[in-house]
This record gives sequence, C-alpha cells and structure tokens, in this order.
Amino acid sequence: MTERPNPFEALTLDQLRERHSAKWRHYPADVLPLWVAEMDVPLALPIADALVALARSGDAGYPGDTPYVEAFASFAHDSWGWEPGVARTRAVASVISGYTDALVEAVGPGGTVVVTSPVYPPFYSYLGHAGLTVLEVPLTPELRLDLDALDTAFAEAQGFLLCNPHNPGGAVHSQAELERVAELAARHDVQVVSDEIHAPLVYAESTFVPYLTVDPRGIAVHAASKGWSLAAMPAALMTFGPDAGAALARYDAGKHHGPTYWGTVAQTVAYEQCRDWLADALVALDSNRRLLGSLLAERLPAARYHVPAATYLTWVDCRALGLGDDPARVFLDKGRVAFNPGHTFGTGGAGHVRINIATSPAILDEAVTRMVAAL
Repeated sequence: MTERPNPFEALTLDQLRERHSAKWRHYPADVLPLWVAEMDVPLALPIADALVALARSGDAGYPGDTPYVEAFASFAHDSWGWEPGVARTRAVASVISGYTDALVEAVGPGGTVVVTSPVYPPFYSYLGHAGLTVLEVPLTPELRLDLDALDTAFAEAQGFLLCNPHNPGGAVHSQAELERVAELAARHDVQVVSDEIHAPLVYAESTFVPYLTVDPRGIAVHAASKGWSLAAMPAALMTFGPDAGAALARYDAGKHHGPTYWGTVAQTVAYEQCRDWLADALVALDSNRRLLGSLLAERLPAARYHVPAATYLTWVDCRALGLGDDPARVFLDKGRVAFNPGHTFGTGGAGHVRINIATSPAILDEAVTRMVAAL
C-alpha cells in the first residue's frame, strides 16, 4: 500500500509566512508561531474548488440551512453512531455565539454558568460580556472532570458550559463521566450546553461520546471549522435534545444571527467529501503528538506533557522549569517561539503553555529547540 502524504508537509515555512492570518501576522517575522488554532495545511481540495466556484459565479448571498444540517447529521451518524434531530438543529453564526446565546436564553440575565478550568478563554470572556456569572470548577490533576465538585457547584448554578473534548489538553470525556454530568444536571435543574467543536479530532484509542446521547435535555454545538481548518468562514450548528423543547423555543424566539453562506458551503463539503482528508490529518497529528512527547522528554524532561486524546492543542506543565506563572512570555522573549499563555485559561493554567501541534514535524522540532534555548 502506498503511504499517503502528510498534509502538514505540503507547505514550507517560507510559504506559511506568506499567509496573512492571525497566526502568521500577530508576532514579528522572527517568531515561530504555535499558538492560535489554525492548521498549517492547504485547504482540502474539494473545499477549495467549491469556494472558487462560488467566487467565480458571484454566488455570495444568504445561506440556507438544509444541506448543511443534513451533511452534519450524516457525518455524526457515520462517525459516532449518533443521529442528531435534524428538526431540532439550527445553523448559527459560530460556536462561540451559539453557546453564548443558548446560555443567555437558558439561564437568564445575570445567571451563573459553571466552566471547568483550565478551559478555552472565550468561555470566560463571551459569557462575561453577555452579563453571565462564571463559576469555575477546576479539573483534576489528570485533566478529568471533578464530578463531586460539579455536584457542589450545580447547587448554585443554572447552566454548565461543557468542553467535549476538552480544550486545552485534549481529554475525551467517557460515557460514564457524561452520564454522571447529565444526572447531576437533572437533579439540580442545570442546563448543559456542550461545545463539541473538537469532536472530529479524536485519536483512534479514544471514543467521542456526543453529549446528547446521554442527556435528552442538553444542547450541543458543532462545526467543521477545527477539523478542516475553516476559521475564516464562520458557521456552526446547534442541536437540541428531544427533551429540550422549552430551550429550543426560547432560542428560536430570540431571532439569532445565522452563519455565513460560504461557511455553510465549506463545512457541508467538508462533512460530505473530505472525510479521507480528515483521516490523513489525524494520522499526521497522532504522529505529532507523540513526537512532541519524545522531544520534550529528551530535551526538556522537567516539562510535564499531557498527551492529548483529542485535538491538536496540547498542554504542557512548565512549573518545574522555574519560569514563573507565564512561561509563554519567557519562551517568546528569549526563544522567539509563541505559545498560548496558560494563565489565560483560568484557574489551574498558571505555569503552563498550550502548544498547537498542527504543523510539520520539522517546525515542532525547531519549536522545542527554541524552548530549550530560552532557558
């Protein structure tokens, strides 16, 4: 069998530096960027072809939901054995706006929403800007859900924003963990909204469990943007469990903004035609997550690396390196390599960095070389 090419080796570093996206323009040209969630890959060819066709024909109007929803439903069935209710699924502007709007409708102004830290920084910023109160429940040292602590917190909350799989660190919540979350949510009358944007990026030894398969009262938000690197074309899908009718009615009454047309087209093509591309990306990312572990063990053994079960956004504990609460600043200033500062992910993040491994093995090697040079 012919070995399939590594999509992360298709572009050279010089070609990547020609990009104008945030990843490659936020820092000076001498900085190696491994921070924001962009992949160092070309677009999957069917997606590129579809977008070029739209541009050439001037097809730049308003989106329709049906093909997008049906494409996702087919992907969910084939990938996870789950059949989301098409009639209970809405196309929304983005995952972030989707979960924020859903929680505002569910818990009301000033309501309290639990998050499990360290977690994706917009879990704090967008909920806060929407007038919601964020209540942190730290993960365990193994980056798992602390179910006893959630039980306590749910007694004073109305909502829970779940990250499934978790970002950062890539924990894939088990069936048993999620069933317990659903049980606690029902007991305390807490509305769970599950951000499942990283669901396509689960490695072979783990099994993604869609939250709505354990909680008919739940709400989940999905998108193809992380799996196929489509951040430039926002679109997402919010699906409501069969017993979440009241939440769905409140959401529909709010008349929320929908996605971009080109975003729905790109993601529809991704779900329908680019599954092999995703499989190739996962093979390469699997190799990269192991490579980073080997490089750190060899050259920076005091750094504690959490091998992710999902996502390309890895989590490294640098507290034993003596670099203070913000090691990312030291690596940037002295090593000219950019990671996400751990403290921005909330309680439990100080002394850590998040590293984006969706790049070539050569760039990963250079990144670790620069980490060592910063010490």
